[in-house]
Amino acid sequence: MPIRQLPEHLVNQIAAGEVVERPASVVKELVENSLDAGAQSISIDLEEGGRKLIRVRDDGAGINGDELTLALSRHATSKISRLEDLEAIASLGFRGEALPSIASVARVTLSSRADGATSAWRLQAKDGKLEEPSPCAHPRGSTVEVRDLFYNTPGRRKFLRSERTEQQHIDRWIRRLALARPDVAFAVTVNGRTQLRLAAAANEEGRLQRIADICGDAFAAQVIYFDRQSGIRGDLALSGWLGLPTFNRSQPDLQFWFVNGRSISDRTLTHAARHAYRDVMFQGRYPAYVLYLSIDPAAVDVNAHPAKLELRFRDGRGVHGAVSQAIEYALTETRAGRRESTPVPAAEVSSAFFGQASMPLSSRGSESSPASRTSVREALAAYRALSDRKAPDGDVAAGRDGDVPPLGFALAQLAGIYILAENASGLVVVDMHAAHERIVYEQLKSAFDSNKVVRQPLLVPVPVAVSESEAALAEEAGEVFAKLGLTVDRAGPTTVVVREIPALLKQFDAEALVRDILSDLQESGISNRIADTSNEFLATMACHHSVRAHRALSVPEMNALLREMERTERADQCNHGRPTWTTVSLADLDRLFLRGH
Repeated sequence: MPIRQLPEHLVNQIAAGEVVERPASVVKELVENSLDAGAQSISIDLEEGGRKLIRVRDDGAGINGDELTLALSRHATSKISRLEDLEAIASLGFRGEALPSIASVARVTLSSRADGATSAWRLQAKDGKLEEPSPCAHPRGSTVEVRDLFYNTPGRRKFLRSERTEQQHIDRWIRRLALARPDVAFAVTVNGRTQLRLAAAANEEGRLQRIADICGDAFAAQVIYFDRQSGIRGDLALSGWLGLPTFNRSQPDLQFWFVNGRSISDRTLTHAARHAYRDVMFQGRYPAYVLYLSIDPAAVDVNAHPAKLELRFRDGRGVHGAVSQAIEYALTETRAGRRESTPVPAAEVSSAFFGQASMPLSSRGSESSPASRTSVREALAAYRALSDRKAPDGDVAAGRDGDVPPLGFALAQLAGIYILAENASGLVVVDMHAAHERIVYEQLKSAFDSNKVVRQPLLVPVPVAVSESEAALAEEAGEVFAKLGLTVDRAGPTTVVVREIPALLKQFDAEALVRDILSDLQESGISNRIADTSNEFLATMACHHSVRAHRALSVPEMNALLREMERTERADQCNHGRPTWTTVSLADLDRLFLRGH
């Protein structure tokens, strides 16, 4: 066949294959256009899973009548005009492909009234051909009506799933976009019935309500909010809601990332979050979060995918480190009795944990009334009288002069495994081995970090056979290996030699360690292999050196454990992600025993 210019309509249909994958893609593109237009309210009407009808209305800036034809023309956009704009994109759309691509595979009607215009205009597109714009009645804003999607490309239509499946994909994208912009009101009707109605959020309480409406009340009730607008990096700001480690999932279905207001899926950010949760998440489970990253638009490339689902960071390693550190810092405050990320000075931890009856008790605690504090003291006094045990003066002083600590005061042991304590709200049950394991683990990590990574020279250097690209990578990443406590030299085209490893890992397989690090560097440009392996080793040490089950503890020893939990970071979970404590409120106990009925 001779070389020929493709017809414009066919070019648009080819582009539609990348941009318009299914009805959900259409909804995404149209809603993003509405958001770019400054809409404060968006309504979406759907029929038959988007096959028959997708209608998106907004109250945005609208389009002038003489620009309607351009709006449905290929590579026509109001978002960019020169290369410099492309390198620092702040809008959601910019390619000028979505509307003409949709119009090439569906019957499209565009109605709009520009801000300040005296009349509205309508434009229809059929079989890729545009009719002349005509006057119409329409309020300020725009309405895009997409009917009979893929009617002229039956091959594409056959790949669509059932109405229910397509509706689920649409619903998923609408919820993502609603999370991205909680300040915008959304209304969704499906086959004439209202499915979703979200009011615009005016404050943090409204934003949390938006989280609850989309992610569920259970998630909203178990989150901590944090906002790091400074202190990470000059061009980065991170905020959002982190699910408590105890609220974990079997699948990563409640993980939402938004970069400069754009909902994206990015391996660098996902890995950074998972790495931050590594010490508090149960094995095989996934954290839940809704996180917003603001970054200099010039430092990120959003033109990596036609559908704009992916992006590339110019400094992926730096972003990963900054994000992981910020999330990990926020999670350190999931200590016993705390749910906020307000910084608290770290208390010094005694190395001799048990057997010191004179260990001081913390007076830091939750809000409680004088009546509730008296109730706790009276209960403790009654218990001590029955058990003929005498508590150190510290117990009495803390109960008399200070607030009741978050974990209260110990009452007894249960089965040699659990500590029963009473605080201002009710009963506290603590798994003593899990709690002490976390405390010892944090002590070991702190000691290890303070001494940095101590290297151990190998008596006989270990040669490692690698590919030529891996050998070149090892040579380029010499500083990275050095920071990890490794000395790795290139000894040939396909050979590297390990000369030093971290002293803590001297019993580990040096060859396997280097291979894993090279694999990480090839995959994402970063490696936390040494830190993760070291932490696993320290976690094992902590487990072996923690108080074992069925060990009898005195009341002072139990209280000492409770106070250390309140001072220890991430004390809500043990090293393996298991919860260390739980509470049963007095109201729950009253309901259990039918008191007041």
